[in-house]
Amino acid sequence: MYKNKKILAIIPARGGSKGLPRKNIKPLLGKPLIAWTIEQALASKYLDRVIVSTEDEEIAAISRKYCAEVPFLRPKELARDDSPTIDTLLHALNWFEEKGQIFDHLVLLESTSPLREKEDIDQCINLLINNEAAKSIVSVARLESTHPEFNITIDRKSGFIRKFNGDNNFNVLRRQDLPDVYFFDGTIYISEVETLKVKKTFYHEQCLAYIVPRWKSLEVDELPDLICAEALIKYRMNKNI
Repeated sequence: MYKNKKILAIIPARGGSKGLPRKNIKPLLGKPLIAWTIEQALASKYLDRVIVSTEDEEIAAISRKYCAEVPFLRPKELARDDSPTIDTLLHALNWFEEKGQIFDHLVLLESTSPLREKEDIDQCINLLINNEAAKSIVSVARLESTHPEFNITIDRKSGFIRKFNGDNNFNVLRRQDLPDVYFFDGTIYISEVETLKVKKTFYHEQCLAYIVPRWKSLEVDELPDLICAEALIKYRMNKNI
């Protein structure tokens, strides 16, 4: 709890995955991938409950082993490839509300972002709750090599390169001269519960940005991502970043 606000953290983890089968429980430096996120959440100073929403019995058992709550199994229809995450979150909120348990804020932590730290969770909660105008906060990271200034399209008729607006006046800038542009990196999302119910998204006109360094923004979707995550964690453990 922070400033009398009750805060629920949800870690969604379905059993199906095409890019990296069973990725949520793939080993990462001796622990299942999902364990990294569970431990970060449990180390937070402000989270009241940390639950895993899954339809998978094995994921549920592993999550409980690492001390996350798994108070229910998610309905199968909310665990398909095309199932929106918001439906999973609303299902969990409804489950608690039916039991008279009300939360002020919801924190979404994807297990595929193992490089976040407990400080990121607490700093986001602090920033959001202390900003009276804000209703949500999401993590972002700075674009560099994929900055829009470096992106082009190809004219179908001529085969020549063009900017997205069709312009061919290229002004290639040095990276350090480019205006800052960011992408949604998936590390952390937080919203007031009532706003989330209405908007059904974290992204809207009253959403703050929490900037994370690029090394934390890695998402594990395929095997190379898992290998990179392991290398980065080792590097971090040696206090090199």
